[in-house]
Amino acid sequence: MIIILISVLVGISTAFIGAIQLQKFGTEIFVANLIGLSMVRQMAASMTAFVMAGRTGAAYAAQIGTMQVNQEIDALETLGVPPIDFLVVPRIMAMVVMMPFLYFFSCLAGILGGLLVAKLMLNISPVAFYHQIVGALHVKDFVVGVLMAIVFGALVAFYGCLRGIQCGRSAASVGQAATSAVVGSIVAIIVANFIFSIVTTTLGI
Repeated sequence: MIIILISVLVGISTAFIGAIQLQKFGTEIFVANLIGLSMVRQMAASMTAFVMAGRTGAAYAAQIGTMQVNQEIDALETLGVPPIDFLVVPRIMAMVVMMPFLYFFSCLAGILGGLLVAKLMLNISPVAFYHQIVGALHVKDFVVGVLMAIVFGALVAFYGCLRGIQCGRSAASVGQAATSAVVGSIVAIIVANFIFSIVTTTLGI
């Protein structure tokens, strides 16, 4: 629900800013291109990852950190259960599987937000908006977006689990681990976003 709300607001704000500029040149219809490409190739994956970093990444760090404080991880090792296989891998896999679905929800919500602005501010009909956005988007755009969502999700889960494993033996350490997980995840997402932009531009994707 949070992802949908944020995506709608991002779509509305992006469309509003774009519409003001496009009106100067009489090309209001291209607001559909702006919204479609920005959400599918960039904003949907990034916004979803930021939300998951603040919610799930911090939760992973806090859960595993609490287990570290309570010596539950030590107990797993004593029983011969690898903590990485039991605690980390399932969380990373869960995030990798869920991120593409959340990405598509974010794309749809952002595009609907842009459509709202196009209709109310520019008087563009939903049919015209639909045909314009379908013509602007290609399969490769969705492939790039899904790959970004998967990588971002893996980074969020990895940092959350890493900070949890590295957590100290006090309650304060759990809070520090959660904070560090969020900050580290956001930085990693921004760096990965930059790398994706360079690679896709270089390859002409």
